Amino acid sequence: MAGGRRSALRWGLGVSCVLLLVAAALAGWGWLHFQRFADAPAASGDAGASVRIERGDGFATVLGRLREAGVDAGHDLEWRLLARRMDAAGRLKVGEYALEPGLTPRELLQRMRDGRVVQYRVTLVEGWNFRQLRAALAAAEPLGHETRGMDDAAVMAALGRPGQHPEGRFLPETYLYQRGDTDLDVLGRAHAAMEQALAEAWAGRAQDVPLKSPDEALVLASIVEKETGQARERPQIAGVFARRLQKGMLLQTDPTVIYGMGSGYDGNIRKRDLTTDTPYNTYTRPGLPPTPIAMPGRAALQAAVNPAPGDALYFVSRNDGSHIFSATYAEHSAAVDCYQRRRCPAGSTAGEAQDGARQR
Repeated sequence: MAGGRRSALRWGLGVSCVLLLVAAALAGWGWLHFQRFADAPAASGDAGASVRIERGDGFATVLGRLREAGVDAGHDLEWRLLARRMDAAGRLKVGEYALEPGLTPRELLQRMRDGRVVQYRVTLVEGWNFRQLRAALAAAEPLGHETRGMDDAAVMAALGRPGQHPEGRFLPETYLYQRGDTDLDVLGRAHAAMEQALAEAWAGRAQDVPLKSPDEALVLASIVEKETGQARERPQIAGVFARRLQKGMLLQTDPTVIYGMGSGYDGNIRKRDLTTDTPYNTYTRPGLPPTPIAMPGRAALQAAVNPAPGDALYFVSRNDGSHIFSATYAEHSAAVDCYQRRRCPAGSTAGEAQDGARQR
C-alpha cells in the first residue's frame, strides 16, 4: 500500500511539473506575443492619416475609431492590457493624433495619454494689416472660422476689446493650433502676445524717446515696419522719425498716406494723394497718425522705443531695400535726384552727390 501511495504521489508530482512547465511555456509565449504586439508597427495608413478622440469617448469607442482609421493590430484585450500597464486607461486626452506608418501601439497610447496632438501652423507676417491677417486666418485649415461674417468691431468685441481699433494689435509670429481651435483662439493669443511684447519694449525705452505712451510706440513701430526694407535699418529709420517728432516736423511718410487712402490706393501715390487730407496723411497733419497702420514685429517695437542716434532727418530708397540717410534737405534732394530720378552726376555716387550738396 505504501509503495502504491508513493508511486501515485510521484506520478502526481510529475504531472504537476509538466503542467507547470506547460503553463510557464504558454505564459512565456503569451508575453513574447504581447511584447511583439506592443512594439510592432500598428498603423498602415498613409502619412496624413489621423484619429480623433472626442470628449466623452470611452476606450471601446477609441478602439473603434482606430480600426476605422486603418489600425488593425492586436485584439481589443491586448490594447486594454497595454493601456493598463502604461497607466493610459481612462487618461486618453481629447484631440487629433497622427497615425503615420510604423507607429506602434505603445507609441500611440503614449501620445494619447500625454496629449501629443497634431499641431498645425499659421504665420502672421510683419507689416500685414488687419484685412490681410483676417484673410490668412480665413484660409487656414482645419482652423474653425467663428469670425466669418463679423465686421472688425464685432471681432474686437468677441475678443473682449470692444471699441479698440484692431490695426497693429496682433503680434506677427507663427502660431500653432490643433483641430477644434478657431480663428478667435489664434487672434486671442496673438493679441495677448502683442500686449506683452509692447509692454516689454516700453519698459526698456530710451529716456529721451519722444513718445508719451505704449500706444504711441505701437503706432511709430508700425510705420517703421512699413518703411523698412532691410532689418538692420530699423533703428536708423526710427531715429529719423524720432528727431522729426522732437523738432515738430511733419513725418511725411508714404505708408501712412497709403493706409489713409484705403481701397482707393491703386499701387501709385500721386501729388494729389499727398495733399489730400485724411487722418493718416502725415504730409498734411503733424505728429503720429491716430492708430497703427500695420502689425509691427518685435524688432520694430524695439527700434521705435530705442531709435538710433544721429542727425539724419531724411531718407530715400536706393531701390534695393536699403536707404540713403541725409541730415539736410539739400543732401536729401541730391540723393532723390540720384536714386529716384536717375540724375546722378556723371561718374558719381549718391554719397558724392550729397558731398557736393554740402559744399554748395
